[in-house]
Amino acid sequence: MRERVESSVELRGTLLRLRRATGLPVVFGGLLHETRGLRIGELNGAVTPALHGLAISAGSGLGGKCLALGRPCAVTDYPSARHITHEYDGPVAAEGLRSVIAVPVVVRRKVRGVLYGALRDALPVGERVFDAAVAAARDLEQALAVRDEVRELLAPPPSGPSWEEVRQAYGELRELAPKVTDPELRERLLAVCGRLETAAGSPAALPGVTLTPRETDVLAAVASGATNATAATRLGLRPETVKGYLRSAMRKLGAHTRMEAVVAARRAGVLP
Repeated sequence: MRERVESSVELRGTLLRLRRATGLPVVFGGLLHETRGLRIGELNGAVTPALHGLAISAGSGLGGKCLALGRPCAVTDYPSARHITHEYDGPVAAEGLRSVIAVPVVVRRKVRGVLYGALRDALPVGERVFDAAVAAARDLEQALAVRDEVRELLAPPPSGPSWEEVRQAYGELRELAPKVTDPELRERLLAVCGRLETAAGSPAALPGVTLTPRETDVLAAVASGATNATAATRLGLRPETVKGYLRSAMRKLGAHTRMEAVVAARRAGVLP
């Protein structure tokens, strides 16, 4: 349930940005759920509830065609369009939509949802609007992919201690190592950290990524849920210094958020 709510929030934000970027009067969309299929769950600019909750079947209507083909589809005049089926003419007409575009949201080669943009006039959707809709779908795809990655990374193995426990121990070791004055013992601790970093047993997905020890320390603290202030206290650094290390690590990993950086670091094999 929590995952569904969070996905709906991401979809809502994507539609809001799409409408602002394009000026389309109506944007809406839905995500696929295993038990419910695809339903229109979020609308922005609609004046009636006709489309809300509408179940979309693969191959039916414009969205169903988009869902089945896995590629963008558009019609200039929905009621008279000859290349789609017309199961949804009633709700579409109730909302007064004519020109409609549908763009799939594809994660790991699987369609996970559909974004729509619409005009209430029979006018072709311009290239700028089309490109913006595709870009919005790509942004949502990335957000869903990151959420999937986080869920998989946090899932415990079939038996033995959970990965969360392993990661907690790793974070504590990273915090402890810089405080150890004995060079030999410190190196042994860091060697253990290195073994934990590769404990997942998967090859690095981001070859060539090299983080400094302090960048790794900061990311390990962030991965445990620490704020910048908490990480600074744990590592004996100033909050501004923690921010600097975090920004540097995010840049190297090609990440835009703290959580994306943690996920990318784990995929690169520099965090367990």
